[in-house]
Amino acid sequence: MNSHFTALLVALFLAFLVAPSLASAGDPAAGAVIFNANCSSCHGISGKGDGPVGAALTPSPRNFTVGDFAFDPNENGVKGEDEDLQLVIANGAMKYGGSPLMAPWPTLTEAQVEDIIAHIRSLKVEEPAAE
Repeated sequence: MNSHFTALLVALFLAFLVAPSLASAGDPAAGAVIFNANCSSCHGISGKGDGPVGAALTPSPRNFTVGDFAFDPNENGVKGEDEDLQLVIANGAMKYGGSPLMAPWPTLTEAQVEDIIAHIRSLKVEEPAAE
């Protein structure tokens, strides 16, 4: 290998180690802590919408294991993008035509919201492949 190619490989490897993941800006483990403290009473620890408070709510809280989202707050025609979830978490669902029971969480930092979203994304259960 020539020295330029080796230097490029080393630089790419170091950038990979230092750069945040492109797949998710948040930390799902940190998000789980925040989610369990603030969201699980309605959405449940597993994210199925089956928390102790959520069982009594109409409409039922969102089931995050399905990965299906109802709102498109950024109005770009795609529901459930990270930006959509950020807006619903910060402003509550009622602002976007949803339940007033999904309260806004304006006191969460941007990093905390990113962590919660990463955790929510991790809750989706992959469907088994068709045989």
